[in-house]
Amino acid sequence: MGNNEEMRKIQFTGKSSYIVSLPKQWITEMGLRQGDQVAVVRQGISALQIVPLKHHNKIAGAEDATIEIKQDDEGSVIIRKLISLYLLGFSIIHVKPKLGRLKPSQRNAVKNAVKGMLMGTEIIADSTEGITIQVLINLFELSVDGALKRMLIIAKSMQNDAMLALGEANYDLAKEVISSDDEVDRFSFYIIRQLKIAIQNEHMLKEMGIESPHHCLGYRLIVKNIERVGDHATAIAKDLLEF
Repeated sequence: MGNNEEMRKIQFTGKSSYIVSLPKQWITEMGLRQGDQVAVVRQGISALQIVPLKHHNKIAGAEDATIEIKQDDEGSVIIRKLISLYLLGFSIIHVKPKLGRLKPSQRNAVKNAVKGMLMGTEIIADSTEGITIQVLINLFELSVDGALKRMLIIAKSMQNDAMLALGEANYDLAKEVISSDDEVDRFSFYIIRQLKIAIQNEHMLKEMGIESPHHCLGYRLIVKNIERVGDHATAIAKDLLEF
C-alpha cells in the first residue's frame, strides 16, 4: 500500500445507504466541516474520486466556456481563442457574436478548426447566433501514449515522404506532406489538453502510468520535438513547391 493510500471499511446504514469514512487529515487539509458538500466523480470502471465542491469545477472537465466574437475578428483570431479553451480542458465551448450575428467567414473558421485541428470535438448547435462545440473524447478512449505513438508515426512518414518528394521532384507527394501537418497538430493539441487535465487529477495521472505531475513535462518536450519533425518536413515540401 502506498504512502497516500488508506484502507476503509464499507458500512451499511438504514435500508439502502452505504457509508465510507474520510481521513481526518484530508478533511483538515481541505478546510472542510460537517455539512460541507463533496462531489463523487466516477473515474473509469473501478475508481471514484472525491472532490470538495469548491474545487470540483476546476477539475471536473465538464464546465462550459464562451467566446465572444467581434464583427471584425479574423478567422485566425477566433481559432486561437478556440484552441486555448480546448487546451484548458473545457468540455463545451460556445462561440457567440458580441453584437449582431456571426459572419459566414467566422462560422467557417470555427467549422474548419473543429474538423481539422481539435480532436474529439463535434458541433452540436450551429446558427448565425452562435456555435456550440462539445468535446466527446476522453482520456480512457485514446490514451496519451497511444496518441503519442500515432503522432510519431505520422511525423516520421512526413519526413520520409518529404525526402522522397525532394529526390524525385514529386510535387503531388510534397502536397500530401503539407496536408499531413494538420494531423500532427491535432494529436499535439489533444495530448497537451489531456496532460493539462490529468496534472490536476492524481487518479488520472496513475491511469496514464505517470508517477508525478513533473513527468508531464517530459511528455510535453517529446510532443514539441515530434512537432518539429513535422514542421521541418513541411518546410522541405514547401521549398520544393516554391522552387
